[in-house]
Amino acid sequence: MDPSKIFTDEERLYLNSELGKGIGPEFIAYRAGPAGHRFTYIEGKTVIQLLNKFFGFNGWKTEIRGTTVDFCDITPNGQISVGVSAIVRVTLKDGTYHEDIGYGSLENGKSKAAAFEKAKKEAVTDAMKRAARMFGDAVGNCLYDKRFLQGIQNMKAPPVSRASGCRNTEALTQIHILSI
Repeated sequence: MDPSKIFTDEERLYLNSELGKGIGPEFIAYRAGPAGHRFTYIEGKTVIQLLNKFFGFNGWKTEIRGTTVDFCDITPNGQISVGVSAIVRVTLKDGTYHEDIGYGSLENGKSKAAAFEKAKKEAVTDAMKRAARMFGDAVGNCLYDKRFLQGIQNMKAPPVSRASGCRNTEALTQIHILSI
């Protein structure tokens, strides 16, 4: 194997330590669910930012292993509902990988092309996030821990910067970038 693709002992120790830590409230998003419940999730762009910070922009990659159209229904008035599943693999520079399945759908869309585009993108992003979380709590696995979620709800996220429209990502920029 190419020596530049192997993690050093120092990098492995660092990654094992950092990937085991939970993420801060500034990395967590929420959306409304049924019966007044609130779903907690991490956005796809945030997972990509975290993977880049931990492994470097060229220290990981994704591969779409497959997609399946689970259903495609067209109503008499032309509305389209589509469901798509995707399997995505996230591979690190040393060949370590995780893969998982994701799902995307659109109900009552106006065009077949737009419905498939949205459902496929959603499925691939969902699968990428699910595969990445297997690398550790710091890339989203902590969101599956009810005790973590209870604790994080009491924390305040840093304010959004008016100039950039982005959250204060001081915690993100303090993550050591590995030499690759």
